[in-house]
Amino acid sequence: MDTTSLAVDYPLLNIFWTMLELFLWILWFFLLFKIITDIFRSHDLGGWGKAGWLVLVILLPLIGVLVYLIARGQSMTKRDIQQAQESQAAFKAYIRDAAASGPEAGGRSHVDDLAKLADLKEKGAISDEEYQKAKEKILA
Repeated sequence: MDTTSLAVDYPLLNIFWTMLELFLWILWFFLLFKIITDIFRSHDLGGWGKAGWLVLVILLPLIGVLVYLIARGQSMTKRDIQQAQESQAAFKAYIRDAAASGPEAGGRSHVDDLAKLADLKEKGAISDEEYQKAKEKILA
């Protein structure tokens, strides 16, 4: 059997239909995994509730997914938004902490120490010589 006869046996519309079926299967699995993830992430469900939904979604997938989306679809969106906000807040807190603490152990940055030294020098609390020594010590 040569390759040209295979191309004739599988027309273009069948290729499109096969691609559509493949796309729908991939979409179905994404939806199924999203729902299973939401079941485990939900804090308002107890253990038996999670087990019940999981059994329903796995044993009767089409009915289980549709019932889950009808019953808990809106709260699913709220949980997604809440998780995104918590992740964003944690990221911002991490950035603030990383920016506030420098590489030195005390958590203070060289810039803060130099600013305090310059302020002391301007007020006349330390001399130029003391300022230079302290500056060299900080930058070393």
